[in-house]
Amino acid sequence: MRDFIAIDFETANQHRSSICAMGLVRVANGRIVDQYHTYIRPVPNFFAAWAVDIHGIKEDETYDAPNFATAWASVKTGIGALPLIAHNSAFDASCLYAALQYYGQPIPKNPFFCTYRKAQHVFPYLYNHKLPTVAAHVGFHLDHHHDALSDALACAHIALRVFS
Repeated sequence: MRDFIAIDFETANQHRSSICAMGLVRVANGRIVDQYHTYIRPVPNFFAAWAVDIHGIKEDETYDAPNFATAWASVKTGIGALPLIAHNSAFDASCLYAALQYYGQPIPKNPFFCTYRKAQHVFPYLYNHKLPTVAAHVGFHLDHHHDALSDALACAHIALRVFS
């Protein structure tokens, strides 16, 4: 696969609709050609302490941020029908669908692929298949794990290896 969008979401709490950050990386002809990151005002709008401990995003960083419907509207045309790829796509797809459903937006029909599951088959010898482990294995140093853009970049690098 040489054309796709790597996507990553961070959530503010236990609700899948509570996206508080989105990172997208566009790959065309096997090369990273664009990157996008935004904070998002989550719904419901509260930050669980355990979530903040994971990603470090706090309410004051999303206070003036767009809601998900606005943020998605600004990127969906550029995404078009391209495949979406995430590391643990079950989580990211469920977040995308929950947020879109909350705002009454249509669910995209883009195919959704998972670098986590694919890496389990391609690299069965790795001691685990977490994003930092697989990223390091393919030569990408993930400096800021749980930063949506950093994670999407790592996912893109992994996808270029495991889906080639």
